Amino acid sequence: MKKIGYLAILICVLFSISSIIPASAKADESYTAKVVINLLNVRSEASLKGNIVGALKNGQLVSVSKEDDYGWLQINSGKVSGWVAGYYLKKVDGTVQTSEASKTQLKTEPKKTAKQTEATVTADSLRIRSGAGTKYEVVGGLAKGQQVAIMGSQSGWVKIQTSNGQAGWVSDRYISGGSGNSVVSTSHSSKSSNGLHGKTIVVDPGHGGDDPGMIGTTQKTMEKDLTLSTSFYLEQELRARGASVVMTRTKDKEKPSLGERVQISGSAHADAFISIHYNSSETKASGTLSFYYSESKDRPLARAIESRLADGMELDSNGISFGDYHVLRENGTPSALIELGFLSNKKDESLVRKSGYQQEAAAAIAKGIEDYFD
Repeated sequence: MKKIGYLAILICVLFSISSIIPASAKADESYTAKVVINLLNVRSEASLKGNIVGALKNGQLVSVSKEDDYGWLQINSGKVSGWVAGYYLKKVDGTVQTSEASKTQLKTEPKKTAKQTEATVTADSLRIRSGAGTKYEVVGGLAKGQQVAIMGSQSGWVKIQTSNGQAGWVSDRYISGGSGNSVVSTSHSSKSSNGLHGKTIVVDPGHGGDDPGMIGTTQKTMEKDLTLSTSFYLEQELRARGASVVMTRTKDKEKPSLGERVQISGSAHADAFISIHYNSSETKASGTLSFYYSESKDRPLARAIESRLADGMELDSNGISFGDYHVLRENGTPSALIELGFLSNKKDESLVRKSGYQQEAAAAIAKGIEDYFD
């Protein structure tokens, strides 16, 4: 009787456990991307320490199936598969493969009618979300120049439908109306991608080499890794807008002194200097923060960038603040030091490790610089 009783209890426990485990995990999103560097190494793991298993040429198309920390992407070109640095890839189509349930739901959306307004995507890549806000799930993506139909609007977001029937919500900042009467507010529409032609921007990834910067309290994330990957995304965003970009460092092992970083800015005759950092605090502080030194030289640039970071980012902005930092104080170029999240905050650290957040932050900073020069 005891054996039967124990068996019955075991069956009940197993049944209870199985009832709380999802039947299937959420499918990873996959998409097609194009290589945007002359030669891109493919590695055996998501790290510079991984063995090189192949190489991709500029313009080559790959299928991206998975994202790892610090912007590494798992790819397959048909001939080689492995991991590459995500900032050297650019999404080229507007379709994202999702679960069968998601596909079925999207197919039920109403088809475009003649009365619906046409619009064009102005951002290099634009996420489609299930609702009007950044807190909603990403259900797809759009590429620059792609045409969509406007189906409605709400609080700075517009409901769109693609030519293949995919529907969702996107920020109205990153689309512009066609010849019809657009529902996109002109005060939020994106500026021309040529807005920084003739400008030289110095991008300064903080720390490097044997200086890790701040270290995350939960996942031990090193600030120097985040600043470098985010700066590469910013470089890409700025070049897409016509700017010439000078990086103060491009490798993990590099650690230019503070004086050398300022000297690079002067030698380049830069129009703006942007230092990228991630923060830490003994309190529960969260969010972004933009620093300036000079009221007349730096504050307008910091304010322009902060305004973009405060609009639609997943982390709240803490505004702008005076900062007595060497790279600002000793710099003759309009300069700003941008803190993009607190590694001492569990939520912040988890979010800023993702390439999606870093890309959004880079786009916001680039648009802020564009606003500054407008």
